[in-house]
Amino acid sequence: MPKLSKVTQTLTNISTDVDVPAGASRAGAQSPEPAYRAIALYLPQFHPIPENDEWWEPGFTEWTNVAKASPLFRGHHQPNLPADLGFYDLRVPEVREAQAALARNAGIEGFCYWHYWFGGRRILERPFTEVLASGRPNYPFCLAWANESWQGVWHGCERRMLIEQTYPGGADIDAHFYSLLEAFQDSRYIRVHGMPLFMLLQPTQLPDSRRFTDRWQELARANGLTGIHFVAHNKAEANFDWRAAGFSAAVAANPLKVYKMRIWKLIERYFATHGIVTAGRAAVRIMGSRLIQKALGWKGSIYRYEDAIASISPDCALADGWYGVALPNWDNSPRAGRNGVILHHSTPESYRRHLREVLAGFSDREREDRIVFIKSWNEWAEGNYLEPDQRFGHQYLDVTRDELLDGSRVAR
Repeated sequence: MPKLSKVTQTLTNISTDVDVPAGASRAGAQSPEPAYRAIALYLPQFHPIPENDEWWEPGFTEWTNVAKASPLFRGHHQPNLPADLGFYDLRVPEVREAQAALARNAGIEGFCYWHYWFGGRRILERPFTEVLASGRPNYPFCLAWANESWQGVWHGCERRMLIEQTYPGGADIDAHFYSLLEAFQDSRYIRVHGMPLFMLLQPTQLPDSRRFTDRWQELARANGLTGIHFVAHNKAEANFDWRAAGFSAAVAANPLKVYKMRIWKLIERYFATHGIVTAGRAAVRIMGSRLIQKALGWKGSIYRYEDAIASISPDCALADGWYGVALPNWDNSPRAGRNGVILHHSTPESYRRHLREVLAGFSDREREDRIVFIKSWNEWAEGNYLEPDQRFGHQYLDVTRDELLDGSRVAR
């Protein structure tokens, strides 16, 4: 856990009040409203829980994996260590305030907290429960149900089932809704066209997705809400008919699916975007990387960030009803070792080019629908974060702010 004085100093340096309006600067002067609605996915894992104590070791959190990581090949940067906030504990209110201040200053509208519900059993709920109960930080939020089973695949125990995701039926659907009603009614909850935004990680895993979404819409209206703005996080299932399943919008981004892509598919995309010379160079890099991985006995995959990033989302990802997704970095080797997927050589400037391209894809929409999910705020063991680290400091946050505030690409 970091010293509280360090976290408090971070708060002081960024903003002494996270209640300021979204367009306000550090000094209190009004700055332009962000041209886009950026929502950062947020992992509420960084605090001990009895389940992790039992499964792994007493006091286990993702910091355990982060701190013990080491380089696996020449040029591989590990460990990636936090800067301003240190190895924080999310039970500490000052940490949550500092995170909100950092995100607000970067032009991010709010956090999307991963939410876990296993047939009435909630896990890792404490940070969000305290945010909701205390009213602090006064910073927007929404929720995403990570509806998948927990297995030991990332920790060398592939066949070990930790918690199975189940769907008991109607009573559970109702109980799940009412467990979140207070959050949906909170003035901080992020809304789209007046409706609370709620995302599902694995919409295709629901036994009857239409039954689920219809019932929640019915309960929402019965409890004074105008409805629920359901978002389908489609991972690799880009052909899922989310509209028919009762969803209002969809996102599609999963770096792990790059591992399954054929080399020539990646090259084809490079050729279409950058021309034959650049595509040829990419082909040499990608095939060379595959050969090296095979020699190393690597079961996962290693790509240059810029080679892979164009293939993270399917071609339909910016069509009507789809929201953008920006991926600043990815390296889950602290969890998975040689089973991991690494997007190598991500830098603040390569992320800038990626984010700019993502935002440009839907700049013609009304601001209400100009939504981009940033994946992620603090997935440290996946090497997927915006929080300041000891290598780049605040540079990823600064790039995010620059691009979100730049309204020059927005149709008038």
